[in-house]
Amino acid sequence: MATYTPRFPGSGTIIEEALIEGEAKGEVKGEAKARAEDILRILTLRGIDVSETARERITSCSDLEVLGTWLDRTLTVSTAKELFQDA
Repeated sequence: MATYTPRFPGSGTIIEEALIEGEAKGEVKGEAKARAEDILRILTLRGIDVSETARERITSCSDLEVLGTWLDRTLTVSTAKELFQDA
């Protein structure tokens, strides 16, 4: 019995690798944006003022681990500046 292997132009080439890599980067970028939005939302709901500088730092960060740390800290900080202090 023959095995069906889907093929499209560029399959198994650098084009396919670039496509897959681009999709992965897009997923990470989307996750980073969602975490940044969550951080800002929680700070806002807690009544914590977020300066434009802090807002820019949060929204421009693409490191999911750092964003995760900041997200955890949103539950205990009393100022947005405290997010960025080393524990």
